[in-house]
Amino acid sequence: MYSARLERKECISESAQCYHFEFVLDELESFPFTPGQFISAVATDPNGKQQTRAYSIASAPRGNRFELCVNRVEEGFFSNYLADLPVGSTVKMHGPHGHFVLKSPVTDSFLIATGTGIAPMRAYAQWLFPETGPDAGLDRSEGKDIWCIYGTRHESELYYHEELTALAARKPNFHYLATLSRADSGWTGLRGYVQEHMARIVEERAAKLGIALPVPPVDPAIPAAELNFDIYSYICGLNNMVAGVRDKLASYGWHKKQIIFERYD
Repeated sequence: MYSARLERKECISESAQCYHFEFVLDELESFPFTPGQFISAVATDPNGKQQTRAYSIASAPRGNRFELCVNRVEEGFFSNYLADLPVGSTVKMHGPHGHFVLKSPVTDSFLIATGTGIAPMRAYAQWLFPETGPDAGLDRSEGKDIWCIYGTRHESELYYHEELTALAARKPNFHYLATLSRADSGWTGLRGYVQEHMARIVEERAAKLGIALPVPPVDPAIPAAELNFDIYSYICGLNNMVAGVRDKLASYGWHKKQIIFERYD
């Protein structure tokens, strides 16, 4: 168990009451983890009961620091505890945990998220294309196409939108697609659900490669990296979205090992 000191806190969406947190582990020189992993925060509620909540790390490894992205949930003890935590305070935590990590070697990949599911995707992006620290300027993408497809209801709920837009402008193989399901008339970007835009990319890529969809069933024992249609899909969000994307990919005949997901409800 470690004590994480809150160094910085910012409300990044007033409408969704979403907060970005930056923590420092003063007792450690470094806090190594793999992008996509999570930490478990621990605190005692007003009834004296110890509560534990898992939160995906929203940053790539950087010394003894890590970042989180958390929505305040009505009647939710832990989200309110964090949202109200004063800068300089500490929270108990342990980790890192989890296996929602990028496969090696890197392949063409979909990073599909809704809401705070963008947290591990931001960590992946920072690791693939580091822009600060000793690895600044390194490109771990190996030239593969990375599509980050991020969906939410309203423009005010697109977390890290400017950061991801800027990254896509700098890196031609990082494609950021933000889509809104309840966009107002002023929104000029994509509309609809993430699986619709993912489907379009899959179909266009299959056509370009001369592959008919759905692809024939494959032996599950064959490593996904040995397949011709070798996109991996990393999905994070609420269960309905995750299920919808998985079902859509399955309808194309995707190898189950190519579909990696994490749900938070």
